[in-house]
Amino acid sequence: MPLITLPDGTELTYEAPLTALEVAGDIGSRLAQQALGCKVDGVLSDLSTELAEDCSLSIVTPNDREGDPDPDARYLLRHSCAHVMAEAIQRVFEGVELVYGPPVDQGFYYDMAVPGDQPVSSEDFEAIEREMAAIIKEDRSFCRYDLPGAEGIGKLEAEGNKYKLDNARRALEADADAALSFYATGEPGKDWEDLCRGPHVPSTGRIGGFKVMSVASSYWHGDETSDNLTRVYGTAFYKKKELNRHLKQLEEARKRDHRVIGRNMRLFHIDEAVGQGLILWTPRGSVIRQELQDFIGEELRKQGYSQVFTPHIGKLDLYRTSGHFPYYRQSQYPPVIEPDALSALAEEGCSCSDLANRLESGELNGYLLKPMNCPHHIKIFDSEPRSYKDLPVRLAEFGTVYRWEQSGEISGMTRVRGFTQDDAHLFCTEEQVAEEIMGCLSIVKTIFSTLGMEDYRVRVGLRDADSSKYTGEASNWDKAEEACRAAASALEVSFSEEPGEAAFYGPKIDFVVRDVIGREWQLGTVQVDYNLPERFDLSYTGSDNKPHRPVMIHRAPFGSMERFVGVLIEHFAGAFPAWLSPEQARVLPISEKSNDYAAEVLAALQEAGIRVSLDESNERIQAKIKVGAEEKVPYLLIVGPRDAEKREVSVRSRGIEENLGAMPLDEFVERLAREVADRGTTCAKSFFES
Repeated sequence: MPLITLPDGTELTYEAPLTALEVAGDIGSRLAQQALGCKVDGVLSDLSTELAEDCSLSIVTPNDREGDPDPDARYLLRHSCAHVMAEAIQRVFEGVELVYGPPVDQGFYYDMAVPGDQPVSSEDFEAIEREMAAIIKEDRSFCRYDLPGAEGIGKLEAEGNKYKLDNARRALEADADAALSFYATGEPGKDWEDLCRGPHVPSTGRIGGFKVMSVASSYWHGDETSDNLTRVYGTAFYKKKELNRHLKQLEEARKRDHRVIGRNMRLFHIDEAVGQGLILWTPRGSVIRQELQDFIGEELRKQGYSQVFTPHIGKLDLYRTSGHFPYYRQSQYPPVIEPDALSALAEEGCSCSDLANRLESGELNGYLLKPMNCPHHIKIFDSEPRSYKDLPVRLAEFGTVYRWEQSGEISGMTRVRGFTQDDAHLFCTEEQVAEEIMGCLSIVKTIFSTLGMEDYRVRVGLRDADSSKYTGEASNWDKAEEACRAAASALEVSFSEEPGEAAFYGPKIDFVVRDVIGREWQLGTVQVDYNLPERFDLSYTGSDNKPHRPVMIHRAPFGSMERFVGVLIEHFAGAFPAWLSPEQARVLPISEKSNDYAAEVLAALQEAGIRVSLDESNERIQAKIKVGAEEKVPYLLIVGPRDAEKREVSVRSRGIEENLGAMPLDEFVERLAREVADRGTTCAKSFFES
């Protein structure tokens, strides 16, 4: 007699085993109609899952209780649509061998081996989608069946797909007693089927909107020396209107691509001669970066931070002590070995693998391009005796760090190999932790408010109790996690707790911002750390005249400056508020006759600290206005003979079609200077009417 516990605590008792779908029907016919899957004791499963033992059960529907799309529902839907797409492709292309097809953030993909004489291209998408539509219209059930390991292997050997065989053998290596699960889209042994762990939606007809998105190359197991595969991407939604909304968002995202806008506005440059993932900030882009640094610098001074500077490299032992090496070895640049030591190793015939082993064991030392600023700041704190009266000590640095990202993961400014963090580390007493966290969070909120990015959520990253990656005592973790929870609660915004998302040394609070087209970006983080002070044996003298261990807080409101600016470019579509714009105003003389007065206007604005240029080209005024608008200059100042007589300027504001009219030059200069000083987020017509 299974006892089923529902999310609201309701308990249902049954005389015999039954399926999750049957339970959903008992709760309500509407729920059963909407159900896509279930979670049994927290594990996502098919609705056909038999419930024979006591368990907790939640029914997965397209939307959660708050009415937002349920991520579990989308996972089920997209995993199922991946099967539909794979079947459709095998209908269109003969001889295709399937590899695997998982859901991903924006949809799903399927890797496959396609015969060389018939490559898949975008021209084939229409034919694939036609077959997908036919499969969905048939509304065939996703039917699971399990085979013992040996029997499943025999079935796959008979089919002759080496990729599926490999997947199956890997699964059995992980669990020799496991059965192999297969899903038929319809009747097993008759309709299309695939080796798959599941779960899936009840039938193909539950897929409302779908689209084949793109095609790319991939490698078997991600190994470029292995088989070259074709990766076809798609996406799916419960309703077609959701798909249309998504496609519209993607189109808007393409228009806002920071790589395109950044190139057109000459904000940054990436040069293969310098290296992938290494950003060259141009003069115009450097203006944006410097303005952001000045802005955050003002906030840091208000909170009593001290500016520090540290080198780009440090001894390997420093990062052994912190735990960053070898913990983050795969995402770090190789250590730099001293020339004499390297020569000695070469003479003794040291192999690359031996060198790696000696570095990892600590037998051999060297230097490391710093992946983090924290150990350097720790050493500054530890460079002199500290008293409780000195705490908190707040050290801030715009420090460049280096990470070895895979080539395929590098993307413009948002995923790079060298980036500058607006980094800070606070050293405080345990009693000061709560207040210092709130101070860090207030900076993040100020940044978002100033930039008009106030649609955000907060997530608290906690340790996974079952993982061995975390360092330090459980009691300290408990205190740090509780401090993060309390701080997140005090923000009075919704927050989620995510086990397994903590840094290896402590829990963290992340800000996830939604931009103007609905995309989410992780920006800004605060981390509470009891462990690194322990690893470096940090101490301060307490009021009892005894040594005490400080608590360390890591915080980076912007995070990576490169990533943050990349996100800002897309958020504003390059139309930055005046205070951030590389060029805040441009003077456009109607003709040569007005060049002298235009130069006077230019000088007045420059005197007020405004970033301004003068367009003295021979183009007609409408052409000059068009260029200024395309280059997203906040204010265009049109000057002619009449303006010169009255010492006025005719103002056009970005985003406002009509001319705002004439205004005394001194008044315009004053008002624009005030807008810049106040860091206003818009160039508003009402500002000039006030």
